[in-house]
Amino acid sequence: MAGVASQGPSAVAAPAWLDFHLKEKSRPAFPVAHYAVATGGGFVLDRGGARPSLRFDDSPEVWLLRSARGPRGDEILADDLGGPLLRINRLGGVTVFTPRHPEGSAAALEGPAGPLRLARLDAGALYQRLVAASARASRAAQRLIAFQALDVDADSAALIADAALVATESVVQLATSPGGRQRLSQVGRFDFTRGRAAEVRFEGGVIHIAVAPDAGPGERPSSARIRQTILQGDHRPPGP
Repeated sequence: MAGVASQGPSAVAAPAWLDFHLKEKSRPAFPVAHYAVATGGGFVLDRGGARPSLRFDDSPEVWLLRSARGPRGDEILADDLGGPLLRINRLGGVTVFTPRHPEGSAAALEGPAGPLRLARLDAGALYQRLVAASARASRAAQRLIAFQALDVDADSAALIADAALVATESVVQLATSPGGRQRLSQVGRFDFTRGRAAEVRFEGGVIHIAVAPDAGPGERPSSARIRQTILQGDHRPPGP
């Protein structure tokens, strides 16, 4: 008796076929896309680079994310402290986590967006950015906080300017939080330099921040990591 051609996946093949289908559905429609958040606002998710990055519409900070697998095959995109910012399920559904909505809010794809990239910067422009960052941070803390860059080159200038912006965001956020201004009273200066890895430490009244352009685009500490370092306190008193 002649066999009958299959009209679809067999019962045995169905699980593999379904798994392939779900993976296809979970792939982003655009490498760089804008999402609207159900509770208000939105963000750009850029998956066109070596690592995914995200910027909320109401903030200048670009978050460099790390991808990991969560329960039920979800993808978790977290910051450099391991805090989740996005959860993407196998069907492509997106949940965003923010300080205002730590339980998560649904986000809907709106369409393509421009990539989150840093423009090259010369020494003069970097100096202007550092002066502006110092002025804004000092106003927020109600005391002088200096910003300076050490060992700057063409590859690190834009990244140091971005790190200074992020550091300023950290100061502004702390200045408006309970007990934050008291912690900021220990901070006298931010020093920025190029390093092998993105790092931040607090010693002798100085916040030392290293950027790492060789490690990948955008490699510098996040505002959350800088804020946590300040809250942990100074590890070494100022010298004589």
